[in-house]
Amino acid sequence: QVQLVESGGGWVQPGGSLRLSCTASGLNLNGKAMGWFRQAPGKEREFVASVAWWGGSRLYADPVKGRFTISRDNMSNAGYLQMDSLKPEDTAVYYCAARSGDGMGSRPSQYIYWGQGTQVTVSS
Repeated sequence: QVQLVESGGGWVQPGGSLRLSCTASGLNLNGKAMGWFRQAPGKEREFVASVAWWGGSRLYADPVKGRFTISRDNMSNAGYLQMDSLKPEDTAVYYCAARSGDGMGSRPSQYIYWGQGTQVTVSS
């Protein structure tokens, strides 16, 4: 059974940091690009960041550039999202995803495998 499982979400004050992890089981992430998306209540799922399978190329949505860092560890079959300088507008459920292609993608339709999501809440 293919599973992507996110962890590391929670509550943090504005300006704080969180590190999300995404671990895969039943799925080899080697050769597959990974992405992070988020969905706030009443809003559509939106792109956050993507990383190519070799980890050398990354793509970020404008609202998170300079604050979030996407990475991956193919030996551990996992991906990560380091989130710094968090703002209240970053509050959302965060999802990791993997696609069959090795290039980055910013559209949800480009991804086949999805995690169940982890809640991130930024408030004082």
